Amino acid sequence: MQRNHIVHTQQKALPSFSLSPPSNSMVMANANIYLTLLLLLSILKWGQSASNYVQDACSVTRYRALCISTLAPFSSSAKTSPSKWARAGVSVTIGETKKVVHYLLKVKKYREMRGRYRIPLSDCIECFQDAVDQLHGSLGVLRNLSARNFYTQMGDVTTWLSAALTDQDTCVDGFGNPKGKQAKMLRNRVLRSSYFTSNALALVNKLATSGL
Repeated sequence: MQRNHIVHTQQKALPSFSLSPPSNSMVMANANIYLTLLLLLSILKWGQSASNYVQDACSVTRYRALCISTLAPFSSSAKTSPSKWARAGVSVTIGETKKVVHYLLKVKKYREMRGRYRIPLSDCIECFQDAVDQLHGSLGVLRNLSARNFYTQMGDVTTWLSAALTDQDTCVDGFGNPKGKQAKMLRNRVLRSSYFTSNALALVNKLATSGL
């Protein structure tokens, strides 16, 4: 008599999955990521707008790259205002011109310029000190513009800026064909400062054309 062997197979229980709500920490993490992305997008958008402002303002200048690099910090406040860009241009030019005056006085004090350059150096110092006065006068007017006297004020400012530029050009001419490292460096430093004044004058001319 044969016995049938019954093979009992054990069935494995299937794992059960339960969907639990996200934890508070996970929700906070996702929220922080979302806010960070929004902040980055806002910064990117602001940066593009600021770049457009300064590029548009500097489009009228001769030395545009210099204008953009030196006036970019004023983008958030000046935006599309010709009067604010004109003030910014003159203000930056004053700072640069004062640095050149300090540099020229230092060269003279330590007698770094000798021979035939001593007289042109003294002339340069006088010219640049006059230029600083002209620039300060221009900035003072730009800070107190009025609709009634606008065109008279613009005439005064353009006259003073043109005079400052002439002073700087006179200094450059005194070192027409410099020989020696120090003389060449001085001429280049002075020449670069005249680029600032040229840009400032262009911004003022734009203001005079557009009006208040």
